[in-house]
Amino acid sequence: MKTLKFIGAAMAALLVSSAAFAQENGNRDENGNIVRGAYETNGFWDNWFIGAGAGVNGNYDGEIKNKVAGGFAGEIFVGKWITPCVGADVKFHGLTNKAERKSPSEDVKFHQNSFEANALWNISNELSGYKETRLIDVILYAGPGVGDYNIKGTAAAWELSAQAGIIADVRLGKRIDLYANLCGRVLDDEVLKSTGRGCVLPSLTAGLVCNLGKTGFSRHSSVTPVVVPVPFTVEQYNDLSDKVAALEKENEALRAKIAELEAEPDTVFVESPIVSSATLYFDCGSATLSSRELAHLEYYASSALNADSKVTVTGSADSATGSAKRNQYLSEARANYVAKLLVEKYGLAEDNITIVADGDTNNVFDTPAKNRVVTIK
Repeated sequence: MKTLKFIGAAMAALLVSSAAFAQENGNRDENGNIVRGAYETNGFWDNWFIGAGAGVNGNYDGEIKNKVAGGFAGEIFVGKWITPCVGADVKFHGLTNKAERKSPSEDVKFHQNSFEANALWNISNELSGYKETRLIDVILYAGPGVGDYNIKGTAAAWELSAQAGIIADVRLGKRIDLYANLCGRVLDDEVLKSTGRGCVLPSLTAGLVCNLGKTGFSRHSSVTPVVVPVPFTVEQYNDLSDKVAALEKENEALRAKIAELEAEPDTVFVESPIVSSATLYFDCGSATLSSRELAHLEYYASSALNADSKVTVTGSADSATGSAKRNQYLSEARANYVAKLLVEKYGLAEDNITIVADGDTNNVFDTPAKNRVVTIK
């Protein structure tokens, strides 16, 4: 009976602590409404936890004189929060206990070791909205289990079970929590040789939880944050009014300037055309262009020149062939030939053409063939 009284008192303490989440208001807007998700995707390695605890357990068997007893209970577990409200864990739970067996009539001690899988539901986050820094979270859980129940001197009997409970999780820091776990397990009591109504094993444990990886959840950026309006002081209001008046005055001045400019006649500024350069290549000893180079000249003149264009036509010859006198003659003949084409065929004014003959002194290219050239700039 002492064990049951202790567990009952612990349950009352848990229920009192569960009311604490209702006092949280750090995640509410200015109207007192709960601020909820959606939340960003929870990565696989985010929000894991491991923990261990120890405590006491009780034993109630409805078929054996309503016998109540108690013993030691311990547990280790690992789990993950998938959302702020939903998670899962797997647990190893072990306890020692005793009961009165019906036949033969005797008090027996037994051990129970079980492996359990539980679904977790954080009702604090569910009802009051997610808050990572909340002092106390209340969590409900339930799930199936399997374990061996071994009485000294008999073989272990593996049986299915089910468990449900409530956890009060107290935040100590970002990585460490303190928890209290009140749980009830139901199993077939074949080991105790009763008539088959089942055995209930309540337990109360407490311990520490270590949070692993990235902790907490972030609201999705698509959720508009709550902006709490801040009232203006009289000085701030007057200052803003003065700034608005100044901006309106400046706006009126700009409008007047635009109207003045629109009333003036349009003025068109024509700049001298910018003439790009051209390079025309001649065959060795020739002072006339091939058909291919004539096509280049035609394209250049039609796309880059007009009647007002001013150009300099420079003729050159390569120094690798011929004498300096011959090369001077060729450079002059080539320059005059191109200038004549520009005047007669493409309409440039003769006065706008400057002719330069460099002979073979202007060999700027790396091969002789490239220096048999006329450039137009």
